[in-house]
Amino acid sequence: MRIIDGAGNFTRADGTHWVEHLRVPDLSVGTYSITAGAVDDQEPHTEDEIYVITAGRAMFEAGEHRAPVGPGSVIYVGAGEIHRFTDITEDLATVVLFAPAEGSRLQAG
Repeated sequence: MRIIDGAGNFTRADGTHWVEHLRVPDLSVGTYSITAGAVDDQEPHTEDEIYVITAGRAMFEAGEHRAPVGPGSVIYVGAGEIHRFTDITEDLATVVLFAPAEGSRLQAG
């Protein structure tokens, strides 16, 4: 067992900030923070991911879909799907779970 301290806590930074809290072969967990008004310039990932919004408000875009998100929102994004947070009106923090671990499919390929 492992308690993951700090997961989901907003990290004050200009723009975006990523910190990984846990990595095992089949899963990685981290916190992604985006300052209000900043641009989320992330690229599609090679792994499936889940976002659990813990703080803030924004819109989430994936393909032609767009939805408001805030604390308690849970989002699934399939590997390779183009996605991003937009219209970030309050500092946003989200726990991100990658399966398998982030970047592991890049290393295997």
